[in-house]
Amino acid sequence: MANKLGKKKVIDRHVHELAVERIHRAYDLFDTVAVMFSGGKDSTACLNLVLEVAKERGIQKVPIHHFDEEAIPYETEQYVRRVSQLPEVEFYWWCLPVRHRNACSVKNPWWFPWGPEDEAKWVRPLPSEAITELEGYPSDPAQRITIPEINGLIFKPEIHGNVGIVMGIRADESLTRTRAILSGRRREDVHILKYDEGTAQGNIYKVYPVYDWSTKDIWTAPKRFGWDYNTAYDLMDKAGIRPNDQRCAPPYGEEPMRGLYQFRELFPDIWGKMQERVDGAATAARYSNTVLYSYGSNPTKPDNMTWHEFIRFWIEKHPEPYKSEVAERVKGFIQNHYNKTNEPILDKVAHPRTGVSWDFLLKIAVRGDFKNRKQPNIQGGVDEALKQKRKYDEARFRSATHK
Repeated sequence: MANKLGKKKVIDRHVHELAVERIHRAYDLFDTVAVMFSGGKDSTACLNLVLEVAKERGIQKVPIHHFDEEAIPYETEQYVRRVSQLPEVEFYWWCLPVRHRNACSVKNPWWFPWGPEDEAKWVRPLPSEAITELEGYPSDPAQRITIPEINGLIFKPEIHGNVGIVMGIRADESLTRTRAILSGRRREDVHILKYDEGTAQGNIYKVYPVYDWSTKDIWTAPKRFGWDYNTAYDLMDKAGIRPNDQRCAPPYGEEPMRGLYQFRELFPDIWGKMQERVDGAATAARYSNTVLYSYGSNPTKPDNMTWHEFIRFWIEKHPEPYKSEVAERVKGFIQNHYNKTNEPILDKVAHPRTGVSWDFLLKIAVRGDFKNRKQPNIQGGVDEALKQKRKYDEARFRSATHK
């Protein structure tokens, strides 16, 4: 957990015991408790914890919702199928053409799993269990929405009442996830957040029972309790991929794309289709960890260009309407910076109050970040904030003396 300074504090109680208590709390609060199950390691923990609590409470069936993202390993499909056949679950296998981020391409930054217009390119055949229609889901491809925006169509107040969606979100997975969890730190139920995205009607809440679990906890639990799991992770282990870097989701988004090349070696049975499925995938598999995609390091600014000019140069590479979205996002960060301080934005070192640097803004310009996941890194602890302030002041002094 984190205190108000942003530092973790140690809790003596076992993480399993705390997670079980949180799920009991969800059942006490909500009319419906459902699990959002991807087939990954974190949702596996949530699935089994909810089944454990449901058994204790005498609940016969647990609703499990799986959004099949098409470009996933067959090992994931096989595992999902095993779960779907458990007698204690009510399984929903959704195969809808939802809007997904494609960071492999500047010209086509979205793709749509199971889009009927792309059936010839599908990475896998449509599963026999697939649910391909949902009342209220847009039929017009231009109006398609994301998975988070769909949940209100599934969980209607008049049918499900107030709903707690159990999700495998953990703080140590990413800075964005940490912020999502810490946004509720002043509340008693820090693991429960209001859900108001897309089609939601005020009746949905996100429940994060394993938010404070480490990756080691996530993998200790299946061994200790004998849980089934996705064997795609075994292949990743054999390939030497660190547990913190293992992902089974489609590798076309900003963060997953860095591991796109791994699918060629780990899952050769789908690789041929995967690299042809979305625009730019074959190129991204070769260069996703280079400056071409602003990973590892950003492109180098020419001496004859200002930062504004260089960032505009990269923004112009995006087609409309995405070019305008990227420009507004960069503009928003700059405006926020100068609303909080009169101090300048530096090349590489983030400002201690805003977290903004020109290097950070360039990364947004190159990659787009259409899911708004890239956030300035603002230090929360007093000691960390003071250290960042000294670092900024020193860099500012060096910059001034070199002019």
